[in-house]
Amino acid sequence: MRLSRYFLPVLKETPSEAQIVSHRLMLRAGMIKQASAGIYSWLPLGFKVLRKLENIVHEEQIRAGHIPMLMPTLQSADLWRESGRFDDYGEEMLRIKDRQGRDMLYGPTNEELITDIFRAHVGSYKDLPLTLYHIQWKFRDEIRPRFGVMRGREFLMKDGYNFDVSKEAALHSYNRHLVSYLRTYERMGLQAIPMRADSGPIGGDDTHEFLVLAETGESEVYYDSEITDLRFGEREVDYDSVAECQAVLEEFTSRYARTDETHDEALFNQIPEERRRVARGIEVGQIFYFGTKYSEPLGATVQTRDGASVPVHMGSHGIGVSRLVGAIIEASHDERGIIWPEGVTPFHVGLVNLKQGDAEADAACEAIYGSVLALGLDPLYDDRDERAGGKFATMDLVGLPWRITVGPRGLKNGVVELTSRRTGESEELPPEQAVEKLAQIYAGHRVPMAI
Repeated sequence: MRLSRYFLPVLKETPSEAQIVSHRLMLRAGMIKQASAGIYSWLPLGFKVLRKLENIVHEEQIRAGHIPMLMPTLQSADLWRESGRFDDYGEEMLRIKDRQGRDMLYGPTNEELITDIFRAHVGSYKDLPLTLYHIQWKFRDEIRPRFGVMRGREFLMKDGYNFDVSKEAALHSYNRHLVSYLRTYERMGLQAIPMRADSGPIGGDDTHEFLVLAETGESEVYYDSEITDLRFGEREVDYDSVAECQAVLEEFTSRYARTDETHDEALFNQIPEERRRVARGIEVGQIFYFGTKYSEPLGATVQTRDGASVPVHMGSHGIGVSRLVGAIIEASHDERGIIWPEGVTPFHVGLVNLKQGDAEADAACEAIYGSVLALGLDPLYDDRDERAGGKFATMDLVGLPWRITVGPRGLKNGVVELTSRRTGESEELPPEQAVEKLAQIYAGHRVPMAI
């Protein structure tokens, strides 16, 4: 966590291929490097953010009672032929043959595979409800991959699948996912609005997309401005309570909010004109209920209490984990670089030594570095022998929410400078007080658990 040893290949110039802010800043900040069209290597800084987001998703899924697992990236075409989707999915699916000539595919989603797992091991209503999920790399062969990780061909996604004995039970699972998603996005510093959406190739009638408002969003969205005043906050919800989860759904979906695919002009015009909004949005997740669309053709059934055999009701629920990195940057940046929310920042504080090699400044920085580590926080220490302006520019570009600046002049007065990246405001404090203030700031932001 010292820049003299860390791998952070920042770029001074903006790459010509980068069309939107998040792509430009991720390349410039040394977060990613393109391997081929729409496929990226995640360099240490980018990988660190990706893991933070992944762990927040895991924590909130487990809180909701969902069970993590891991499925492979390659799937057999035979399963997709059973469901009828192998020929229907389109050219976005990468179809391949193995050395035995068997048809395979690089999974764009996992409905068939998870249903096959379920039908092999579950046969009774007593084992329901059940939601299994994983976070795995997906591949969709986009005809025009662009915008960096926002529309890549390879992407990291959380996809979860619920199995229930009836439509009513499955709709409770749907609501449970909506609640968990609201919590997830707010922990990441985002307001993601659930909007009535189109189900696309997944299928089903009930579906909401979660969209972050941004000028570079790929979707046009129509909504009642009142919805942007809603916050989930720190409330506790009993995920087993049908009434509590339904109440959250109604609270966050009763106002008009739709993507262009499901927009209804007549309904929209019933909203008071001063509250009608048209904007762009970035999709960061989607939840579906599709009933027995997959369980019937794949034979995923359970015995009910009275001995009847019925196909299970299912839904699938996705969060675009890698896409979220770009969405957060689109929603939180300025002309100098990224501004990470505290809950997802790769490092909690940047430590800048204004006079590397000065015995007093070096000693003060080492003491602060150790104190921050002792709090369980990650400092990024710029201990390079570089000019102060270059060090500040690097810290602004990578966007750490807080910076401690240490120099001989301040140390003579017994102080260092603590600066907020978001507001630009600074205050001079004794080193131990600056560290204590950091501890207070991050006390309200739970560190995601390791999975």
